[in-house]
Amino acid sequence: MKIHEYQAKEVLKKYNVPVQDGIAIKDISEVDNAISQLKQRGINQYVVKSQIHAGGRGKGKLYNPEKRDELILEGGVKFTTTPEKAKEYAQKMFGNILVTHQTGAEGKKVKTLFITEGLDYKKELYLGILLDRSVSKNVIMASTEGGVEIEKVAEETPEKIIKVWIDPSIGLQSYQARKLAFSLGLEGDAFKNFIKFISALYKAYEQTDASLLEINPLVITNDNRVVALDAKMNFDDNALYRQKEIADFKDLDEEDPLEIEASKFNLNYIKLDGNVGCMVNGAGLAMATMDIIKLAGGEPANFLDVGGGANKTTVANGFKIILSDPNVKAILINIFGGIVRCDRVAQGVIDAAKEMHIAVPIVVRLEGTNAKEAADLLNQSGLNFDVAKSLKEAAEKVTAVLK
Repeated sequence: MKIHEYQAKEVLKKYNVPVQDGIAIKDISEVDNAISQLKQRGINQYVVKSQIHAGGRGKGKLYNPEKRDELILEGGVKFTTTPEKAKEYAQKMFGNILVTHQTGAEGKKVKTLFITEGLDYKKELYLGILLDRSVSKNVIMASTEGGVEIEKVAEETPEKIIKVWIDPSIGLQSYQARKLAFSLGLEGDAFKNFIKFISALYKAYEQTDASLLEINPLVITNDNRVVALDAKMNFDDNALYRQKEIADFKDLDEEDPLEIEASKFNLNYIKLDGNVGCMVNGAGLAMATMDIIKLAGGEPANFLDVGGGANKTTVANGFKIILSDPNVKAILINIFGGIVRCDRVAQGVIDAAKEMHIAVPIVVRLEGTNAKEAADLLNQSGLNFDVAKSLKEAAEKVTAVLK
């Protein structure tokens, strides 16, 4: 699960991680009050930040949602020294579509703004914590190239990325924190403040069940404070049951509507850009199915895992979700009957297809317990199913249908 920057900073403050002071607003009528509150706190420089679940906001472009070719503002993050300009930026951002390299051409509508204090600083750094599954450890990544996408740094100057692996059973050790500070070239008060910062940050990462915690940029102010100028946090969905406050941060406006609908039926769905709808039981099998569709020359329209107990209800809900995407021109059903018998799945597919009057071609491949009986049911159903014996044949059939 992803959360917004202002929410991430709210979390970090609870762990004594230094962050910018700021106020989030969800209606443009709140802007005057927000700026007034910041002025009362002695703040006379402002940064107006669009809040969407995508990176590259500062280099993004804001467009009129009614006239998508009308450019409203360059940049979804703006600095100013006057309240008047801050209000002007807020008015140009709020309610418009922000397009960044991560949103795609469709962009995202800005429904929340974060108005923060503007800080004077002398150095920008990068800091990130995530799980390295290859070694079953958390890894802290740091770089002197703050304010730049870490992917770009990794591609162009990989030697500037410092990595320290943390054994989760032991936790962050003081010598590891010092190693990071030395590697970033910090000295004096900045060095000491960084040690406190990274210790608090790692504690926040670990205790909130985060899967990613990225600070870009992390800044060293002119008076040697270490402050998170930006903050991105993702969380393990499987741990949200014990992170009730964080779970409440979920912004449904930022989620794909089909993914939200799928979650209501306990289906694991991710929308993609292709035209072949996929219905599969098991995440690994779903990934393999998408791969073989690509190899056959097709483009998967989604990842959909209906789970181990595929039946009429789950299949019908799966069809409903898949067909809600207008780009889907054919469906490939690939089920392995281990826990569930293939003939029961086949009957579920037949019943759901009859009730829903599906117009697009359907290719079905069932393998496992009672696979032969399942094939007979499908062939004798009177419906226009194309039954395949292997995954390779299924992928070739569904791509041939599209051609």
